[in-house]
Amino acid sequence: MPSKAQRPVQGKRRQTASKVRAAALTLFARYGYAAVSMRQIASEVGVQPGALYNHFPTKQDILKDLMLSHMGELLTAWTSAKPHPQTDPLVAFARFHIRYHMERADEVFVSYMELRNLEADNFAAVDAERRRYEAILTGILEDGAANGRYALDDPKVTTRALIAMLTGIATWYRASGTLSRQTVEDYYINLVCRAVSLEPGKTQRENG
Repeated sequence: MPSKAQRPVQGKRRQTASKVRAAALTLFARYGYAAVSMRQIASEVGVQPGALYNHFPTKQDILKDLMLSHMGELLTAWTSAKPHPQTDPLVAFARFHIRYHMERADEVFVSYMELRNLEADNFAAVDAERRRYEAILTGILEDGAANGRYALDDPKVTTRALIAMLTGIATWYRASGTLSRQTVEDYYINLVCRAVSLEPGKTQRENG
């Protein structure tokens, strides 16, 4: 356990690391990972470049941290989600995914567009977390197909198609636009239902 003297120092380190993550996320989303330097990130945080290395040895470490944090928080949020028990599982998952990602446009852009810039080991670590999340939806689709609720050819392909479609909302939706969040959400839920031949009127389960 850290001493009283150590706690303020550790608290400051955590605060600085959090600022580095936030600054890097904004810069990566705005300019792209390849175009951003550690010096730019340090300037955004308000520290000397050398101070960044106390938290992240390389820019690659920052990118990996951002992506793993995004996936970890996403998985935790899904575990904590409490959809209505009568709501169809696929609809519940789709609504969760839409709402979570619409609030995090920068995280979505970096996590999906910058995968190509991850080194092999880092890509493997991030991809493993992505597959964990995809497996949740695949399981829902497999169960629904098995009991005749959904009609689909390949649960894994359908999983990737649906996630790509739903995640894409964050790349174009703007709160200042003519469509409300609820309108966009409902429109995409209808698309999801049609993709598996689920009638909108059957998206809630019968009592009992």
